[in-house]
Amino acid sequence: MRVIGLDIGTTTICAVAVDSDSGELLRAVTVPNDTAIAGEGYEKLQSPMLILKKCTALVQQLREAFDPIVCIGVTGQMHGILYYDKAGNAVSPLYAWQDGTGALEQEDGTFASVLARLTGYPAASGFGLCTYFAHSRLGRVPAGCAGICTIHDYVAMHLAGLRRPLCHTSDAASLGLFNTDTLEFDTQAVERAGLDAQLLAPVTADFDVVGETADGVAVSVAIGDNQASFLGSVSDMRRDVLVNMGTGGQVSFLSGTQNAGELERRPIFGQEYILVGASLCGGSAFAMLENFLRQTTEMIGGSAIDSAYGAIDRFLAASARPDDPLLVDTRFCGTRRAPALRGSITGIDPANFTPAHLIWGMLDGIVTELWELYDGADHPHHARMVCSGNGLRKNPALRRAFAARFGAQAVLPAHTEEAAFGAALFAMTAGGVCESIDDAQKLIRYTEGE
Repeated sequence: MRVIGLDIGTTTICAVAVDSDSGELLRAVTVPNDTAIAGEGYEKLQSPMLILKKCTALVQQLREAFDPIVCIGVTGQMHGILYYDKAGNAVSPLYAWQDGTGALEQEDGTFASVLARLTGYPAASGFGLCTYFAHSRLGRVPAGCAGICTIHDYVAMHLAGLRRPLCHTSDAASLGLFNTDTLEFDTQAVERAGLDAQLLAPVTADFDVVGETADGVAVSVAIGDNQASFLGSVSDMRRDVLVNMGTGGQVSFLSGTQNAGELERRPIFGQEYILVGASLCGGSAFAMLENFLRQTTEMIGGSAIDSAYGAIDRFLAASARPDDPLLVDTRFCGTRRAPALRGSITGIDPANFTPAHLIWGMLDGIVTELWELYDGADHPHHARMVCSGNGLRKNPALRRAFAARFGAQAVLPAHTEEAAFGAALFAMTAGGVCESIDDAQKLIRYTEGE
C-alpha cells in the first residue's frame, strides 16, 4: 500500500509517497513556497489559497503516479494562524511564525508581554494566539471570521472536504494559552485576554482521521512539523535522541519527566511528550564562519571566491581538534528566553588566535549550546543519536563532535524529508495501516553510523 506525506514549510512544500510495507520512499517532490503577500514591514504573510493550490497539485501528482493511495498525512510550519469563515474558506492571509505583530510596542508593553501578564502563560510574537490578541486590540480580526487554525489544519480540512478543522495537540500547544497537562486550551486564560474561545478548533491527542477525499482516501489530522520530524527520524523513541541542524538547531527526545530544565515540553501524541531544546543560531553559526573566512580571503587575495565551505570541510577532514580551541558562545541571535543575548569569542591567547582554532571553536560552540540544554533535564542515557538536517548531513566532523559529547552512536536517516515522512507514518497509524506508531517507525532505515 502507498501513503502520502505532505510538509508545508515556510520556504518549501514537500510531498512524499511511501510504501507502507517496505518503508521505501518512492518519490519526493518539493516546490518553492513562493506565496508571500506584501504587508507591513513587521508582518510575515503568505497566501493560504495559493498554498492549498500547490498542496493539492502535489497530492494529485503523487496519486496519479502511485495509485492507489490509502491515506494522506499532513504537517507544516507551527505557531502561525489564518482566519476562516463558516464555509471553511480563508478570510485572511496566513500570519506565519515569523510575524512580528505581537512585538509591537503599546503603552503598556508589547502585545506579547501584555498577553503574558494577563494570562500567566509565556507568549511570544508569532505564536498564533499572540497574533490573534494583537489583531483583536488593533481591530484587525476580519469580518466573517468563524475560526482560526494553522496552515496544515487548513489544508487537511480542505483535502477532506470539511468546513471546520480538528487541531492536534502537537499544534495546539504551539499557538499558546494551552495547558500541556490537561491537553486543552485554557479557555479561562483565553477569555481573560478578551479573546473568543469559540474561534478555537476542537483538539485531539489521538491518531485521528479527520475525513476522506471526494473519492475515499483517508486524511489524518495534521500535526506539528517538529513532532512529525521526530516521528519520521527515530525508529526507537525510547532509545533515540534526535539532533537537527538547519538554520537553527534542535535536540528532541521522548520524556515523561516534569523536570524539563530549559527545554520546552511539547505534546506529541496521547499522553506522551517530547522535550525540545532549540538554538536560534545553530547551522547559521557555521554560515557566519564561512562568510568571515570568505571575506578575509577576498580581502587578502583581491578577488571574490564562490564559497569557503569546501576549504572548511577539507580542513576538518584532515586535522585533529586542537587542545586549546577558541571558546565560542554561539548564541549570536540570542535565545528564546533571552532574545537580546549575544554570543562571544573568548579564551584568546597569542598561540590560538588562528583560523584553525576558530573553526574548531565554532564547531565546539554549536555542540555545547545544545548539549547544555539537553544535560539540564532529566532523561535516561540515549544510546543512539539520530542526526537530521543539512547542517549534520553535510558535516561529518560536526556529527562526530555531537556523538562524542552525547556519548552516543550517530546515524543518519536514509530519507531526507523527515517531516513529510513522519506525516506519512502518522497517517499509516491513523488509517489503521499500522497497528501503532511504534510499528510504523520500524520502517525507518539508516545509513551506516559514525
